[in-house]
Amino acid sequence: MSRQQSVELLTRYYAAFNAQDWDGMLACLAEDVAHHVNEGQVRRGKAQFGAFLAHMDRCYAEQLADIVVMANEDGGRASAEFTVHGTYKETDPGLPEACGQSYVLPAGTFATIDNGLIARITTYYNLADWTRQVSA
Repeated sequence: MSRQQSVELLTRYYAAFNAQDWDGMLACLAEDVAHHVNEGQVRRGKAQFGAFLAHMDRCYAEQLADIVVMANEDGGRASAEFTVHGTYKETDPGLPEACGQSYVLPAGTFATIDNGLIARITTYYNLADWTRQVSA
């Protein structure tokens, strides 16, 4: 896969996110995708990723802005940097109580691309900053 194709894949993935098109996001993933969760365990496979999306949709409403996508020369690795604009809708177990708080966070993603699909995705953000914002 070329650099440009990897950039287009990650761009399509985040466009689906912003459209709340969960099937569109899943279509960008390999069947055995490894989802490395910020501050959490690795989830494997599309089914677990789909369950994660349902959970996130229940607890959070998010849109991404200022998305910049990059890829290495052979397209095997790609990354994105963006700003998350969100609303905390429902209390996520183990986190502060939700009451519709808004938050804005810088975040980044690293991905491995294999056979035209995302085989590994890792997203990072500052959990302490998010906690501070929703606890204020």
